[in-house]
Amino acid sequence: MMTTISSSVGMVALVQASTALPIMLFSLVSGALADNFNRRRVMLVAQSFMLAVSVSLSAFAYFGLITPWLLLAFTFLLGCGTALNNPSWQASVGDMVPRDDLPGAVALNSMGFNITRSVGPAIGGAIVAFAGAAAAFAVNTLSYLPLILALFRWQPKYDANPLPRETLGRAISAGLRYVAMSPNIAKVIFRSFVFGLSASAVLALLPLVARDLVKGGPLVYGILLGAFGIGAIGGALLSARLREFMSSEAIVKSAFIGFALSAVVTAVSTNTWLTSAALLVSGACWVLALSLFNVTVQLSTPRWVVGRALSLYQTTTFGGIAGGSWIWGQAAAEHGAEMALLASSVVMLIGGAIGLRYALPEFKTLNLDPLNHFSEPLLALDLKPRSGPIVIMIDYVIKEEDVNEFLQVMAARRRIRIRDGAGHWALMRDLENPEIWTESYHTPTWVEYVRHNQRRTKADAIVGTRIRALHKGDTEPRVHRMIERQTTLPHDIAAHKMPIDMS
Repeated sequence: MMTTISSSVGMVALVQASTALPIMLFSLVSGALADNFNRRRVMLVAQSFMLAVSVSLSAFAYFGLITPWLLLAFTFLLGCGTALNNPSWQASVGDMVPRDDLPGAVALNSMGFNITRSVGPAIGGAIVAFAGAAAAFAVNTLSYLPLILALFRWQPKYDANPLPRETLGRAISAGLRYVAMSPNIAKVIFRSFVFGLSASAVLALLPLVARDLVKGGPLVYGILLGAFGIGAIGGALLSARLREFMSSEAIVKSAFIGFALSAVVTAVSTNTWLTSAALLVSGACWVLALSLFNVTVQLSTPRWVVGRALSLYQTTTFGGIAGGSWIWGQAAAEHGAEMALLASSVVMLIGGAIGLRYALPEFKTLNLDPLNHFSEPLLALDLKPRSGPIVIMIDYVIKEEDVNEFLQVMAARRRIRIRDGAGHWALMRDLENPEIWTESYHTPTWVEYVRHNQRRTKADAIVGTRIRALHKGDTEPRVHRMIERQTTLPHDIAAHKMPIDMS
């Protein structure tokens, strides 16, 4: 529709950017909501919001009131609904299946999405060609109803959490901290950003490819986008087989290279069927890369923070897509769509080469289920959940010959502590009795101390077991749980600045 109401190449590319931008801006908030609220209800709110926006878009289109900027505003609002929906949707896949089945479930989810990507645009192109854009928007509006009905009928069982819900700001901080202290997830997020930045050129410029390079209309655009979707289905079907004999990095590197080659063919082709063949490859590479990124994030993340980790992954990926859509749109406006596609293929090749330094981690069989060994201790003080700050000190007895190994294990303990919400972590050695080492850390409140311990996974327990094996004391390591209390100077000392005997 944008190619019909605007002659600006940049405005056409901004349609893709306006869809991806809100996902980049709001996904982190949506991830926090997905981890702290009922995911089914979050999805119902998101789908209902998108239904309302689609009704408005259909009405404006029917009465001929659509302008380029208004069309961008509607696509931006639909993108906001997608941003709210996606983290809960993606995290729910892991709620439905065991971790061993997660790669196949994510691929199946991608396949279902891309079946609609292949069939929907072809139908949409036919509707636009024969009945106009308003009719296509109306059909799109009706498509939300069965999904909303399915969500109403679905009744998942979520584990009850006895702790109070985290505030939005604290939940977002916890998600950022977890990803920052998880090197494998950081690699995935970086690679997904580069992929989105480079690969977005094909989808963002596809309307121009249909109109200017292969000289077609809405129906041809639907065919081209349908070819991309069919290729994506093929990629989903191939993903499990490829994982059997190729490493994760090899698959991602191949996806970068394959996408680059298909972008080159799309740039130089003037034949609809040759371009469609190239888009089959693009679609397959798109799903292979993004589904692998998604699975790696989910398998590297415990359930308590998976929505936030996925939202950060989607934020960077769609940030790359939004930025890339604008960059390649500007490049197409200045130098033509074919030159923009050729330039994007070079960036894709660079993205593949980045794997030489930041290789994607392999799937690991880490058991990230909750350890569930922590129980709240009996306290002599009557603490409230908000009482704090809480200071924890743990004493270990370490023989001199075990010090180097102990320090290495404590480096892993430090990362786990900070990742799960502890602050001011420190390791101290007794000057008078060098065999005594003390680990200390803070939490802002008592409930955050309990939450911190409940986040420990069975994989984390390996570090705790190694530390206890190095401890040579007669009893278990001594744990001191204390609450900080600030003191003020007595009035007469403060007024006269009298010296204080600190001996």
